[in-house]
Amino acid sequence: MEDRWKSVDEDLRNIKITSTKNNELVTIGQYSQVLECIGVGTDAAVFKQRYEPSFAFKVYAEDKLSKLDAEFLVYQKLGKAEWFPVLFGRGHNYLVISYEEGMTLYDCLRTGTHIPYSVLKDVEEARDDCLRKGLNPRDIHLKNILLQNGKAKLLDVSEYIHPGNDYRWNYLKQGYEEYYDLIDGKRIPLWIIESVRLLYQQSADQSFDFQVFTKKLVNRFKSFLSVK
Repeated sequence: MEDRWKSVDEDLRNIKITSTKNNELVTIGQYSQVLECIGVGTDAAVFKQRYEPSFAFKVYAEDKLSKLDAEFLVYQKLGKAEWFPVLFGRGHNYLVISYEEGMTLYDCLRTGTHIPYSVLKDVEEARDDCLRKGLNPRDIHLKNILLQNGKAKLLDVSEYIHPGNDYRWNYLKQGYEEYYDLIDGKRIPLWIIESVRLLYQQSADQSFDFQVFTKKLVNRFKSFLSVK
C-alpha cells in the first residue's frame, strides 16, 4: 500500500503552502502536474494523485506542522471508524488519508441539496465514539462534514486533542432542528452564507445567545426566507 503513494513524496515535499493572516485560506505555490488540488483550508491544502484516486494528501504550511502532528495522533487514536477517513501514513509536511467522495454541508447549502436528519445522528455517534477514545470532538462545522450516500463523514480532526467546547456543532444542530425547514431545497447565495459566518465570528464569545443570533439572521434575510 505504501509504495502506491511514496512515489509522490518528493512532489509533496516541494509544494509550498503558505499560511495567511487572520486565519484565512492558505496560498499554494507551484506543484507537480501529477497532483490535483481538491481543497484549501486555513492550515493546509488537500491534493490527490491524478492517476491514483484512492489517497488524499493533506499538505501543511511549514509553520503549521504542529497541526499535522496533532491530526496524525488523533487518527491513530480513532483507528478505523466509519465516520472518518482512514489514515495510511505521513511524510514531512503531509498526511496520507483515504480520499472521500461527497459534498460538504457548506456546498449542500449552496446548491440546495437536501441534508437528511440522519447526518446529525451520524455526527452525534461519531462524537460519542471520540469521547470513548479519550478525544474531544470540536471544530465541527459545515466545511468539515461530508454528505456521503446519505451519511456523514467528518474531516479535519486536528482540534480533537484540545480541551474545551467551542459549541460550533451544538449551534449547527440546534439551527438545523429549529430552522432548516425554512431553507430546505433552496440554493443559499454565497454572500448570505459568508455573512452568517462573519456575523457568528463577531458574536461568538462568552455572552453569545443562540436565540438572539438566529432571530437577527431571520430578520436580516426574511425576504429570502419568505418569513412573514
